[in-house]
Amino acid sequence: MKTRRFLSVFSFFNLNRPQPARHRGPGAGPTAVLLLAALLCSLLLSPMALAEEAAKQIPDPAVDARAALLVDEKTGAVLYAKNEHEELYPASLTKIMTCLLVLRAVAEGKLSLDQQITAPAEAFRNLDKDGSTANIKVGETLSVENLLYCLMVVSANEAANILAVTVGGDVDTFVDSMNAEAEKLGCKNTHFANAIGLQDSRHYTSAWDLYLITKEAMTHKAFMTICDTADIVIPATNLSAERHLYTTNYLLSNWRAHGYKYANAHGVKTGSTSDAGHCLVSTASKNGKAFISVVLGAQRIVGSNGVANVKSFSETSRLFEWGFSNFSYQTVLTANDMLASMPVTLSKKADSVALHPTEDVEILMPSALQPEDLARTIRFEKKSAEAPVKKGEKLAEVTLSYDGTVYATVPLVSVAEVLPSRSLLILHQVRIFFEKPLVRVLGVVLLLLIAALVIWKITVGRRRYRYGKSVRPQRGYHGRRRPF
Repeated sequence: MKTRRFLSVFSFFNLNRPQPARHRGPGAGPTAVLLLAALLCSLLLSPMALAEEAAKQIPDPAVDARAALLVDEKTGAVLYAKNEHEELYPASLTKIMTCLLVLRAVAEGKLSLDQQITAPAEAFRNLDKDGSTANIKVGETLSVENLLYCLMVVSANEAANILAVTVGGDVDTFVDSMNAEAEKLGCKNTHFANAIGLQDSRHYTSAWDLYLITKEAMTHKAFMTICDTADIVIPATNLSAERHLYTTNYLLSNWRAHGYKYANAHGVKTGSTSDAGHCLVSTASKNGKAFISVVLGAQRIVGSNGVANVKSFSETSRLFEWGFSNFSYQTVLTANDMLASMPVTLSKKADSVALHPTEDVEILMPSALQPEDLARTIRFEKKSAEAPVKKGEKLAEVTLSYDGTVYATVPLVSVAEVLPSRSLLILHQVRIFFEKPLVRVLGVVLLLLIAALVIWKITVGRRRYRYGKSVRPQRGYHGRRRPF
């Protein structure tokens, strides 16, 4: 755009200036001068334009994982996506859904956070002996809230099943509820086979579906309070002394591993198995921006120095920093922007109405872009609007995009009310009445009847009146009766 403005100025001050008449040799005519000037401009401006466009390109974070996703928490804008719909094993990220359904039951009054639950034997069947645990025992009594801390802080498998039995009546019924909720949330690539995340070929999800589940879970205030906890003490129970739990999320604490803690991170859940790899769902906020990330199938790499790198954590924090560094909120439209007008019929007071957004539009977009860099494409709902037009009535929408990426689609509404003209409205209603199919059919039938009557009158009437006025027969006899 800047290049085009510069070319226009260059043309005005140079090419359009009158030239003194003089002898020109072959090829030195006006066309040649124009071509030469254009060539020089292109040679001078191309590096500038290329540099400007290059500056607007965001570097690819190239996340080292099977799938990854970074979404703006405020607007839902996708900043980065890699294999986001691929069906993968989630491991203990499954427990985000488990936690969601428990908090839903609390919100609906079916449970309370301080309600005491006694661990049933059913909750311990078929548990992996090497799986994560809070060492809860059969018959031990804990509150729903403390079971949720065991579930999300140390990823306790038995806590997941205890809560599943409490909410669903049994584990299988609870798992059915998990699948029903996934479908309700629009998860297209998800099926749960258990409430824990144990390896099962029928147990899978995707980065995008985990984002949908996490976003819904975050609507419950207690969710982020619980999963953003680095360590907590669970009070003593009938079968255990107090427990001090430390999170499995290295971004929140250095207790289990050093070198991963990320000050801007909040929650959410870790998961890992040999088949799923290392997985992490997290959120982070910085300078007024907040993102949700999902990383699935990352590896644990041991360097030549013997130091391990669990990439689910390192890649997540790197992805967050990439988002914070390259994107910013910008106001791209205001409520005062009159972006288009639509013709209005049936009114003598106005033949068009201006259209504008209902409010200022702020979006997350690459920091290198400016609002004027975005292309505006307006789609009208119809060719014209019939009065009356209400103030604030939606008549169109504008799409803002750059280089094929759509950043926002915004409704456009009328800026004022437009009242109809009574006479024009009556004529319009009459026109509509006569355009109805039934009325048209009746009209045609009526015309045919009239035509038939006219034809009958012309043909039959001519025969009756051919020799003058017809004489009607006399009803009485007025002469003398002849005698017999």
